[in-house]
Amino acid sequence: MARKKSALEHLNSGREPHIVHQIPRGAPGYAEAKGGSMVVSSPREVDDFVRQLQPGEVITLDDLRAALARRHKVAVACPVSTAIFANMSARAAEERRARGVPQDDLTPWWRVLRKGGFLNPKLPGGVERQAALLAAEGARVSPLRRQLAVYDYADRRPKQLLGED
Repeated sequence: MARKKSALEHLNSGREPHIVHQIPRGAPGYAEAKGGSMVVSSPREVDDFVRQLQPGEVITLDDLRAALARRHKVAVACPVSTAIFANMSARAAEERRARGVPQDDLTPWWRVLRKGGFLNPKLPGGVERQAALLAAEGARVSPLRRQLAVYDYADRRPKQLLGED
């Protein structure tokens, strides 16, 4: 039986982003693209983008997808692969942490939120860990509709990085 790849191995797989010019009907991103093209990013590209976030800044997965689509000059970025690659980036950062890499040198995965500023229970350590890391950077995390969210996430978005300045 083949050995399961680590998140770091997936991150460094050499996979490159590619453009899907004709999105199959019913596929993720089809309706959103409205006939346009879609980029399927790569684990490394998503990781590189998240690494640009500064302490106190946060983005949503939708922000990340919009930035990737703008970078590749397409209508949308694949919602499924972008979420998978963001999770992969987080797990790779935690593998590096376990090997003794200081937090300042890790990909700040805790700065990536779900739509509406909600924390992501699928990330390493769940919402409790993400909340603690965000709070250490001064973000106010509180319950909203029975889920934890960053209260002022819209004000913490990196406008320049997202092409909104």
